[in-house]
Amino acid sequence: MKILLKNGRVIDPKNKIDACLDVLMEDGRIARVGKKLEEAEAEIFDVSGKVVTPGFIDMHVHLREPGQEAKEDFGSGSRAAAAGGYTTVATMPNTNPVVDTAALVRSLQERAAEEGLVHIEIIGALSKGQKGEELAEVGDMAEAGAVAFSDDGHYVDSARLLLNGFDYLRAFDKIIINHDEETTLVEDGVMNEGHRSAMLGMKGRPTVAEDIAVMRDIMLAEYAGAKVHVAHISSGRAVDLVRQAKARGVKVTAEVTPQHLTLTEDIVDFTDTSTKIHPPLRTKADTEAALEGLRDGTIDMIVTDHSPHAQEEKDREYIYAPSGFPGLETALGVLLTELYHTGKVELPLLVEKMTYAPARVFGLQAGSLEEGMPADVAVVDTELEWTVDAKKFYTRGSHSPFDGKKLKGKVVMTFVDGRMVMRDGKVVE
Repeated sequence: MKILLKNGRVIDPKNKIDACLDVLMEDGRIARVGKKLEEAEAEIFDVSGKVVTPGFIDMHVHLREPGQEAKEDFGSGSRAAAAGGYTTVATMPNTNPVVDTAALVRSLQERAAEEGLVHIEIIGALSKGQKGEELAEVGDMAEAGAVAFSDDGHYVDSARLLLNGFDYLRAFDKIIINHDEETTLVEDGVMNEGHRSAMLGMKGRPTVAEDIAVMRDIMLAEYAGAKVHVAHISSGRAVDLVRQAKARGVKVTAEVTPQHLTLTEDIVDFTDTSTKIHPPLRTKADTEAALEGLRDGTIDMIVTDHSPHAQEEKDREYIYAPSGFPGLETALGVLLTELYHTGKVELPLLVEKMTYAPARVFGLQAGSLEEGMPADVAVVDTELEWTVDAKKFYTRGSHSPFDGKKLKGKVVMTFVDGRMVMRDGKVVE
C-alpha cells in the first residue's frame, strides 16, 4: 500500500526540515520525503496549505484498563487519540488492578495490539499496588517492554523506595515519572492555594508542595546518577528548579499539559468540575513561567494527562468529584489557538515538543519522518476554525473546560503505520 501526500509544509524537527515537500508512505514505512515526488501506484492526497508532521506522541494518558473500562478502554481511548492526531500514547498504571507485574504488562500489550487504533505503550507501577511501600517487579516489567515507571496519581512518600527504584532501573535505562506534590501539604486540597481559594472557601494545594517534591526527586536522581521525569509540571518555581538541575548535568526531564500552559485558577468555580485537576490550575505567573520553560528547553514535552471519568462521577459537588478531564481531542487546537496564533510559540517548536522530543527522551522508534521510520503521520490545518463539543468526543469522558470554546487549528488526517485512521474529524476503522 502506497500513499503520497503532496505539497504540504513538512515539519520534521529531528531532521530540521521545514519546507514544502511531498511524503511517500509505503508498506507502513516512510519511503521518501522530497520535492515533486511521483509514484504511479500511490493513492495521492493534495495537502496544499496544510502542515505534515510526525504523528503526535503523548507519554501521559489514562486509558483505564484494566478494571475501569466504564471510564475508558483501549478502543475508545485510541480512537480519541487518532482524532487528535496522536499515533503513540503511553498509558498510566493507576488502574484496578494496578499494573505492577510483567504478566499484566504483557496482557495489556496484547490488548493494545488487538484493540488499539494507535500505538499504545504500557507504563508500569513503581511500587506494588502503588502503595509506596515496596518496589514492584520493575525489572521483569522492563524486560516485558514497559516503557517507563510511575506511581502517577500518588506521590512517592518514601525517599528510600524512590532511591532504590533509581538504582535498580538505571541498569535498564528506564525513566521514573513522578507525580510531584508533597502529600502532607496537599491532603484534601482541590485547587491552587491562594487568594481565589480563600474567596471560594475551598481547600488549596500550594505550589510549595510541588516545589519540595520536585527538588527532592532531583536530588535523589542526581545522587543515584539516574533519570527522573517530572510529570505535569505546574509551578513556576518548580520549572526553575528543573532548569537549574539541567544546567548542572542532572538527568531530569519534564512535561507540561496544554491546560497548565493556557488556563489559570481564575476559571475555577463550583459549577464546573472539569476544572478540578491535580496538580491544580495555577496563577498567570506560573503559566508564563511554564511557557518560558517550554521555549528555553527546560520543559521537554507536552502531554495531555488525558483523564476521562464517567459522567456520574464528575457530576458531583466539586470537592467530591474526581480529578481530571479528557484532553486528546482538544490538545492541538488549544495549543495552536493560544500559543501559535498568538505568536507565543513557533510552530516547529510546538511540533518538536509533541513528536521528536518525547520519542528521544523515552527511546521510542517514532517522532520523525525520516526514511524507514514507521509511517505515523499527522496532517494539520492550522487555519481551520471549530467549536469544541464534548458530547461528540470519541473518548468516554465528556467533561472539558474547553467545551464550547472556539478554536483555530485541527488535525485533518492521521496515519498509523501508513494506514489512514482519521480523516476530517471522522475515525476510520
